Amino acid sequence: MPEFIMGTFYWVHLLATVTWIGGIIFILFIAIPSSRRVLGADAGKLMGDISKRFTPLANYSIVLLAASGAGLTLLNEQFSGIGFPENKWSSVLLIKLVLVLCMVVVHFYRGLILAPAVSRTTSDGRKKSLQKLSLNLVKANLVIGVLVLFLSGIMSTS
Repeated sequence: MPEFIMGTFYWVHLLATVTWIGGIIFILFIAIPSSRRVLGADAGKLMGDISKRFTPLANYSIVLLAASGAGLTLLNEQFSGIGFPENKWSSVLLIKLVLVLCMVVVHFYRGLILAPAVSRTTSDGRKKSLQKLSLNLVKANLVIGVLVLFLSGIMSTS
């Protein structure tokens, strides 16, 4: 039974990771460039709609990542605690958790603070500045997410 439970936690964790990181990759490398090329100045409308559809998926993914990650951690025999890690696996986990927390903060900052600020801004210059900041934060989250995946690979070999 524990193997089935661990396998289920891994599956949920991987599915949520693919959804969140894959969604970011899709938005940055496919949706934004394609919408700009085809729609020009109206690309922002499409990207706004895509964002409204993707954000709930990302939010659910974050919840699933937290729940499945907690389950995987508690069921792993190498886990020595968060406060003072006693082995390589727990040390890498601590770094990974800090990075994931940064990603979550960026995600919710963009959705709850930055997006409303963009929508209520009337100045074109200010709006473009806030949109650029938002895009840069998405890029930062992608870089951090790829680093988290790398750390996951390190943990799987420990």
